[in-house]
This record gives sequence, structure tokens and C-alpha cells, in this order.
Amino acid sequence: MHNYSAFIQQKTTINIPTGIGHADALDYNPMMFPFQHDIVKWALKRGRACIWSGCGTGKTIMELEWARHVSEYTNKPVLIFAPLAVSEQTANEEAPKFNYDCRIVSCQKEVRKGINITNYEKMEKFNLDQFGGVVLDEAGIIKHQAGKIRNMIIDRTKNVSFRLGCTATPAPNDFMEIGNHAEFVGAMKYREMLSMFFVHDGGDTAKWRLKGHAKKAFFKWVAQWAVVLRKPSDLGYSDDGFELPELRVHQIVTETEAQDGFLFPVEACTLQERLGARRDTVYDRVKAACRIIEKNKSDKNRLWCVWCNLNVEAESMQKARHGMINIQGSDSNEVKTERLLGFARGEIDEIVSKSKIAGFGMNMQNCHNTIFLGLSDSYEQYYQAVRRFWRFGQKEVVNVYIVTSDIDGNVRDNIERKERDAETIYNEMVYCMKEINAENIKGSQRTASDYQPKEKIMVPSFI
Repeated sequence: MHNYSAFIQQKTTINIPTGIGHADALDYNPMMFPFQHDIVKWALKRGRACIWSGCGTGKTIMELEWARHVSEYTNKPVLIFAPLAVSEQTANEEAPKFNYDCRIVSCQKEVRKGINITNYEKMEKFNLDQFGGVVLDEAGIIKHQAGKIRNMIIDRTKNVSFRLGCTATPAPNDFMEIGNHAEFVGAMKYREMLSMFFVHDGGDTAKWRLKGHAKKAFFKWVAQWAVVLRKPSDLGYSDDGFELPELRVHQIVTETEAQDGFLFPVEACTLQERLGARRDTVYDRVKAACRIIEKNKSDKNRLWCVWCNLNVEAESMQKARHGMINIQGSDSNEVKTERLLGFARGEIDEIVSKSKIAGFGMNMQNCHNTIFLGLSDSYEQYYQAVRRFWRFGQKEVVNVYIVTSDIDGNVRDNIERKERDAETIYNEMVYCMKEINAENIKGSQRTASDYQPKEKIMVPSFI
């Protein structure tokens, strides 16, 4: 019976810790909340782990504390990769606030022992084998299974002993992104995860569905190397200081004149028609956005961020609002960084930009009014853009104005559907991993087989 139990134990999917065994005895930053302290301690024990923590729950201080201990333990520098402008905000504003020395670097020769931070765009300028640990800030950047950055990150960090991936959105639309995180931390290859826990959904080989009977085993496996929480109470801690303010979403629809030969405006259906509709209604939507700002502008409502998807939308908005700064793709990284930080510090009152440029990683709680000059089909971009303002630490009611035209098609319904789907998936992840994560983080989890023998096995006499 002992041998059979060992055989069952051998078949379970176990990710062995490779980190700091004496993490319990280390000195931790007293500015951390209890849940942050315990998560960092757990991640140090793991060695290679993911922290999927809601916006404003303190991923930055957890990253910095983890990096500090890894650097001291390995006697090597640690490198944090972050989105544009986030590295400057982390090193110059967040790190000093929590008493960390974090150095901004642009190439290998600038690296010093301790905590270093740079942008993802500069990854090729570093020899990652020289680092004791690597941190991915906004680790959702590896979500695309065939993406260049994803493959580069996984390939170039495979020899790094300590790895940490941090994001608020590990799987905004499905579970597939989890496979990339698993591969980054060395828990399992992406394709191995699919074959073990998923099946093809119908004839579409690009769509995978979690096997019903494998759900418990899947989340138990993920919980070995990842922790997920939206708020501290998800792990059994107090939510004091982590209450979100009210979020008010305002829908504004501009009216369009009917085309020749039609009694009513014709709603766009195809992608090409929606693009044409957006171009044709730029003036009306910009005019509506300007009215919103003028109507609500005050000392308290001084800061405004407008999100767009087309260059013509940003250019038109900038022309209509004297003093509004357009942060665009053609700007140099230095200019983008300077303007983003200027807005985050309150030195610039109004900006217009695309979510893929300014919507990831930045802390902008000083602003609580934002306008979407139309919507794209990307829920993740919408979610991240809203979360720059609506996050723990925000003290004001956050107003989100969505300005669309009556011929924009069903893009708003599509975003709302994706939002419901993402919420369902995230709730399921939290629910399924809550107990395991809480036990892991608080140090009482043990790895054991679920097999409970009820009867003795009769072994044939010839064996």
C-alpha cells in the first residue's frame, strides 16, 4: 500500500520551491501591510512566482522588497522590467517613499548591485544571466503565446534563479495567458499545460476549454506558484484602507444624420464600417467631449485624461482644447515619459493618448475624470485605462465618460460582454484558489495526495 500511495503522489503535478528557505527569519519593510509581508515571504520561498494582485494593492512595494532580498541572498543585482514611464515613477517616486534605492538603467554597463529598473524595450541591452533575479512589472505583456516579447522574455530568463511576475490582469478574457506565466516561472511549458488540463473547444484549435474534471487539479497547481487577489480579504486579511470609491460610467451617444437614400442612420456592422463610422463622427464626438470638460471643469476637476484609438481623434481633440497635451506614438520615449509623469504629478492638466501608450502601469490617482472618445474591441485596454484612476488609494468618485455615435455599431455591447466574461473568470479564479492561496501565504499549506485508500489490495501469491 505504501508503494501505491507513493505512485499516486508521483502522478500529482507539484512545482518544487527553489527560493530562500530561511525567508521566515528575514527582516521585512515595516511599511508593508500584513498581506503584503506574507505574500513577499511566500514568493521568496518559492523563488519563481507570480503575484496577480488588484490595482492599488501595493505590487510596487512587494516587487521592491522581493528584489532587495533576492539581491542580498544571491549577491547579484536584480532587474525590474516595467512599461514606459513606470520605471521612472517607480524609481524616483515610489521607491524613495518606501525607503528603497532603485536605480534606472538603460544597458548592462549601468547596472549596480541592488535593485535596477528599465523599460521592456531595452531588454536586448542586458545580459540577464548576470542577474540574481528578474521582475516583470505588468507581466501581462507576455499574454500573446507567439509574441516576440513573450518569447524573448521566456528564453532570456530561463537561467535566472529568481523570477517574479506581477500583474492585475492575469487572464482578462480566458485562461490561456496563465500558460505563459507558468512557462516564465518554469512551472510547466505552455503546450504541456494545454494537453494536461484543457481540450479543444469544437473544431477551432485556437480555442481551448478547461476540462471539467481537471478544474480542481488545475487551480491547485496554479496556486503552487501564483497568488491571486482583488483585495486583502480574498486571502483572509482586513480590507481596512483598501475600499474602492464609487465608479460612475456615463454613456454619451452623439446623433448622426442619415445618409442619402436612408430614412435613419445606418449602424456600422463590419470592422471596416466601424472604422469608417469613427472617422466620419470625429467632429461630433470631440465636440461632445469638450462640452463634458467645460461643464465639469473646476479646481477639484482640473485634471482630465481623454483616451482615443485613432490619430485623427487625438489631433482633433488637441486642436479643440487649447493646452491639452497629445501623447502619441511618434513621440520619443523621453517625451512620452516626461509628459506622462508631468500629468501624474499634476503639472499638466489635460492629456489625450491611446491606452496602449499610456494605459498600463502608471499610478494616476490624482485624476478622477476620464473620457473615452469611442471604444475599441479590446476589453483589456479599457480595463487598464480605467484602472489608472479607479484603484485603491483613490479618494474621489471616478467619472468615466464613454462618447460614441449612434452608428458605431455594437462595440460598446461587445466590451460589456467581455467585461462580464472577464469578471466571471476572475471570480472563478479567486473562488477556486482562495483557500489554497490563503493557506500557502500564511504558511500552513502542505503538499499531499488527495488519494485516500479505503481497502487493502490483495496481491497475488506469485508476486
